Amino acid sequence: MFENILIGFSALADPFMIGAIVAGVLGGVIIGVLPGLSSTMGVALLIPITFSLEPQIGLAMLGGIYLASTYSGSISAILLNIPGTSAAVATLLDGHPMSKKGQSTRAIALATFGSCIGGLASVVALLLVAPPLAEFSLLFGSPEYFLLAVFGITVIASLSAGAMEKGLIAGAIGLLLSTIGNHPLTGEMRFTLDLPSLYDGIPLVVSLIGLYSIPEVIDMIARRKTQDGPAGDKEVTNPFSYLPETFRHKMNLLRSSVIGIIVGIIPGVGCSVGGFLSYDAAKRSSANPDDFGQGSAEGVIASETANNAVTGGTLIPLLTLGIPGNPVTAVLLGGIMIHGLRPGADLFTLNAEITYGFIASLFVANLLFVPVGLFFAKYCVRVIQVPRAVLAPLIMTLAVVGAYSIRGSLDDIAIMLLVGAIGFVFQIFNVPRAPLVLGLVLGTLAEGELARSLALVHGDIAAFGWQLVSRPISLVILLLCVFALYQGVVQHRRQSKLLDE
Repeated sequence: MFENILIGFSALADPFMIGAIVAGVLGGVIIGVLPGLSSTMGVALLIPITFSLEPQIGLAMLGGIYLASTYSGSISAILLNIPGTSAAVATLLDGHPMSKKGQSTRAIALATFGSCIGGLASVVALLLVAPPLAEFSLLFGSPEYFLLAVFGITVIASLSAGAMEKGLIAGAIGLLLSTIGNHPLTGEMRFTLDLPSLYDGIPLVVSLIGLYSIPEVIDMIARRKTQDGPAGDKEVTNPFSYLPETFRHKMNLLRSSVIGIIVGIIPGVGCSVGGFLSYDAAKRSSANPDDFGQGSAEGVIASETANNAVTGGTLIPLLTLGIPGNPVTAVLLGGIMIHGLRPGADLFTLNAEITYGFIASLFVANLLFVPVGLFFAKYCVRVIQVPRAVLAPLIMTLAVVGAYSIRGSLDDIAIMLLVGAIGFVFQIFNVPRAPLVLGLVLGTLAEGELARSLALVHGDIAAFGWQLVSRPISLVILLLCVFALYQGVVQHRRQSKLLDE
């Protein structure tokens, strides 16, 4: 094995290999910063370009795009409160408040270093423990996946501490919106209004663009007479000066990396869920939980470390079992097979040079997006100094173009505006938007796995309930759900008492 690792890293001596990684990282950073351009889209667009390249070089380019775009979505989330990708939704909860306090460079630097560390940790896991971890994921059946989705939804209780009723309402709306489209088993259409664009449900990226960009634009227009533009950084500093601060959060980095890797291994969960679960865990274990949502460095580090740790985790079942963990790795699977490779044991034996060369390229990509991302961020930070009269229409233009570019549908622009209107109403009544996103993301997963679980027991509710408590992994996840709800209620009561005082 170690001989194969050395062979893989020796491939980095090829200048074409390094060039492919650099091209992938540059493209990924740009794709992630622009709302509406997803990691999946970037990888899919570049697969045809890799046809004429050596498999090792082509996969290195695709891997660079995947990692860099997952990270760089945090830049627009921090500066504009608009997540460039769905992976950065949890990051904006504290990243944008830091930016509003004049700490944009600090927030982006912490996000960058956290992403790098999480990404490197996940590549180590991919390199050393891929087979046993992939085998563990096979122990998960429909009941486990259903409870995992429910566990993710319980995070709403923590995210909404101090305003739990509003958070639960937002989460319920998200769950209702997730039922739009065809039923996961029967294919029956629900609440589609006979619009083909809704047959597959509400597009997640389109809804994210609307939910976070439209309220920002309206807010900018409403405040333009009192404030021409947001304040810039209070102190202009070298972003690398925040590296020691990042390493001071050792347990946060370790915990978030582990959560991200585990979430990545489990197919169908995704980076955004990993970010939220890690954010919730960091808040529960923090000495200053009340700072979360107000500009906490711990929150930014937790979410960004986890969502980039998910990337390496998703590659574990992909390379060992041929099971894509998310849409990006599904596209990557196509890229792997196009080059005549088949996931499985042969990929680590007969094609070891290609596989380990690809894994080695991920190490370099995780390190490379640090200087590239910070260089881009240096100029992106200037965006917040643009007058609101210019910034508002610019954001609106990017939102419309981003929503349209995903599927080339005008209906998606209408969906974006409608979801944006919901976001604006939420903003007026101080309802948190993150629970709605969680409900929308996890609702589809929960419904699908619940339907499959019930189908396995022929609709017998008692038999389904027995499955939840008799299967060891299900029981553990169920207990975690109860504990998470209990902690959320306790935290809510504590904050309510502080407000009353």
